[in-house]
Amino acid sequence: MRETTPSVHLIARPSVDLAAMRAYLEDVRGSSWLENRLAGDGPVNDAELLVEFAGRTCYRSWEPGLNRNVTRIRTDKDEYFANLLRSMHGSVLEHAAYSFVFHNVSRVFTHELVRHRAGSAFSQESLRYVRLSEIGFRLPPALEPMREQVLSLVEQLEEFQTSAAQTLGLDEDGLPFALKKEITSALRRLAPIGLSTEIVWTANVRTLRHVIEMRTAAGAEEELRLVFDRVAEIMVAEAPGLFQDFTRSADGAWVPEHRKV
Repeated sequence: MRETTPSVHLIARPSVDLAAMRAYLEDVRGSSWLENRLAGDGPVNDAELLVEFAGRTCYRSWEPGLNRNVTRIRTDKDEYFANLLRSMHGSVLEHAAYSFVFHNVSRVFTHELVRHRAGSAFSQESLRYVRLSEIGFRLPPALEPMREQVLSLVEQLEEFQTSAAQTLGLDEDGLPFALKKEITSALRRLAPIGLSTEIVWTANVRTLRHVIEMRTAAGAEEELRLVFDRVAEIMVAEAPGLFQDFTRSADGAWVPEHRKV
């Protein structure tokens, strides 16, 4: 048995095809907006560019005069996003998605994460195929007073996995893979739900805002609070305009000014 600590890795973020975007904007007489964004200080944030592009498409608000109903064009992107959040125009946030791999999280964590189905995609380590020769385990703070008993129990469960695999002949030459899969699947039923595992999660910005708020709240499960505190830090740095209304409270909860965007 090995003690583990969850870690968060952002492995993919939005990427904009500027040539294709520029070609479209030239057709609709909105290319000045893109050139202004590209002329700004620092690198272009593709997620923010994509969300703003989608939002301005809805109102044809690239520049004054393209839509006679629009009398004011917000040129500052942070002001634009602030207005978008205030007006709860959350659908445009769904265009920008990020992918994370959560390493050494428990199956308690993954069982709760997969409940957030809308705007998400999941790919989890399968214990139907992956044999448990070693059990990683994180001791929750609430069980710290019983540390030795808990770790001893997990070690016994790990030893059982190893001895059962030997007894059932999982490493015998010529054992059909279908039978290996069947035995491996059966043995996972005798593993602790708190064992460490891996999951890849992709979520759009609208979903990220919701899950960060829900899973860092004071009443959320402690491992989810730990992991999503890190996710929140990453997203505030990755797309500050889209998460500008989030603040971290003293109890560790990330709270948005505008909810249900």
